[in-house]
Amino acid sequence: MYSRRNNLRLQQTAPKTLSLEVVSSHDRVAVTVDGATIVESAGDDGSGVGRGIHVVVLHQTTGAVMATRVFDTYSPHEDDALALFLSMLAPGRIIVFALKDEGSYNLRGGVRTALAQLGSTKSRDLSWRDMWACVTIKPGPRVEPSSPQVEIIADISHNEVLNIHYPVGGLHETGQNTVRSKKKANKSSPRRPTLAIAEELSRSPDFNSWGKPVVLRAEVPLVAAHESECAWPDTDEHRRRRDFCGHIEGYGSVCACDEPAPLAFSTEQLLNNRVHDVPVTIIASNRPHYLYRCLRSLLGAPGVNPSLVTVFIDGYYEEPLAVTRLFGLRGIQHTPLGVRNARISQHYKASLTATFNIFPSARHAIILEEDLDVSPDFFSYFSQTLFLLDEDPTLYCISAWNDQGYEHTSGDPALLYRVDTMPGLGWLLSRDLYKHELEPVWPTPEKMWDWDMWMRLPDIRKSRECIVPDVSRTYHFGSSGLNMNSFFQDAYFKKHAFSTARYVELRDVTKMKAADYEELMQDLIRQGTTLDPSRGGDPCREGFVPPPSALDTTTYVLYITMASQQDFAAWLHLAKCWHIWDLDGRGSHKGAWRLHMNGSPLVVVGTPHSPYSTFQPKDVASFNTTQVSKPASNLELGGNDVQTR
Repeated sequence: MYSRRNNLRLQQTAPKTLSLEVVSSHDRVAVTVDGATIVESAGDDGSGVGRGIHVVVLHQTTGAVMATRVFDTYSPHEDDALALFLSMLAPGRIIVFALKDEGSYNLRGGVRTALAQLGSTKSRDLSWRDMWACVTIKPGPRVEPSSPQVEIIADISHNEVLNIHYPVGGLHETGQNTVRSKKKANKSSPRRPTLAIAEELSRSPDFNSWGKPVVLRAEVPLVAAHESECAWPDTDEHRRRRDFCGHIEGYGSVCACDEPAPLAFSTEQLLNNRVHDVPVTIIASNRPHYLYRCLRSLLGAPGVNPSLVTVFIDGYYEEPLAVTRLFGLRGIQHTPLGVRNARISQHYKASLTATFNIFPSARHAIILEEDLDVSPDFFSYFSQTLFLLDEDPTLYCISAWNDQGYEHTSGDPALLYRVDTMPGLGWLLSRDLYKHELEPVWPTPEKMWDWDMWMRLPDIRKSRECIVPDVSRTYHFGSSGLNMNSFFQDAYFKKHAFSTARYVELRDVTKMKAADYEELMQDLIRQGTTLDPSRGGDPCREGFVPPPSALDTTTYVLYITMASQQDFAAWLHLAKCWHIWDLDGRGSHKGAWRLHMNGSPLVVVGTPHSPYSTFQPKDVASFNTTQVSKPASNLELGGNDVQTR
């Protein structure tokens, strides 16, 4: 796709109208403004790239491009994203729609209603492989008439080309012939078009064919500057707001004229804050709406220090940097190195290196990604656990994320675990580990390695572990990315548990040190109630793990077959039927997993590999996959195949 935002600046004295041409076809969409192509997506390699509904938002005074988006409404949930995006646009903006390939399969009633409210009359009839283009204006109180009289010139006798001059009073179709009418503008009321400025639909003749290409042409009047501006006070916050909202769209109430969303956050102080001097590194790319959500979440968390937050952007993208500056934060862009997974890996390395260079006295750094929410007690969580990383050489990191912490498998926000994998997704890293061990041997740009998978390699991890909470302190909301789509998000991230308490006093923090944790684990297993699958039935059966009683919370222990460190067959079988992470065997400690099932604490011990196998009663059988049929994985249930993160 080729896209140009504010490179399209009209002459100093803006013309009275914009001349638009919009192309919608099986293998190409294009939007041209006054002869300049500002958006184009061509080609069809079968990958689905560029498929769906393309949206371009133009400024009603200057004609500048304020937003470009593609919503793959062939895929699930993209219609919700489209409806949300449209709801976030300011009144008066010029909106251009163009469909490429297919966009009706998951275009449900909610977004069709939203399009109808924008003046579209044909999108409600959009069907399989139809082509569609539309030009309209977002209605609302800021939409004022710009001319007392305009002329409609509509040729709707041909399917492929439509020429229309925007009517103040609305376009009224009277048949398949050219329509001419003149309307007087009503200056006393806002302009609320009953129909779009221009719209055309080309029907698919049959299931295996696409509709003929649509070429839509329209003349759109521009309005005076005072009709598109808000009267915000002249403060630093509102100057940043005015600069941002004047050239970028899609952020809803932050650009509202009345009672806009605040950009400054008065968060309460965090007592005994041990991370007050720890910089926060945000790894970002070109997903500005994700970054906006992440920053609002982060800046509202008690204990945040905005002066220590840096957003690192992989590439010279305008909008993510503008979002960063909107909040008055430091943003750094750099030239990408490598492609695909290698590019992400190099982005991480450059960002971590820069973080410790910018803050030379920092002994730690907190790393976040742009598609994460943080809990209210995010900084409190790290403040209470940071000392472990300094005092226990067997630790690799402190993470805010629990790979197995789903809504039905976690429930105690005060509880911590040790795990032998590096979870990422919000984690605390020490300078010593990065500068002395990781940075010198970080994968080079030609190596197509995932940075996090590399960090989990035995030669890199060196048997060290990470601390994780039972209930995660971050929430992964991103459904688009190199290794992510809506199927994968729904299958593995949507139902993750997320702490919402403002403060949680963590329990047994000192017992997370290696020797103390071994004693804790042995006590849990020794004193726990053993479950016998040969007598109690299939562990996949609902109710296999009894619920806790009102007076006592018993820890249950289940032994499963695990012949070696890499033998995860029995565990992955259970993970599939329990609907938790089932793509690899992460999240264990010495061959044992801790989680909650049916509200009760559960320890799953892999025998004979785990050293905790010695606690297995001789008359209790280990669960193995030969006892039951194979369950479907989360992805098989969702019908999709995606790379692991």
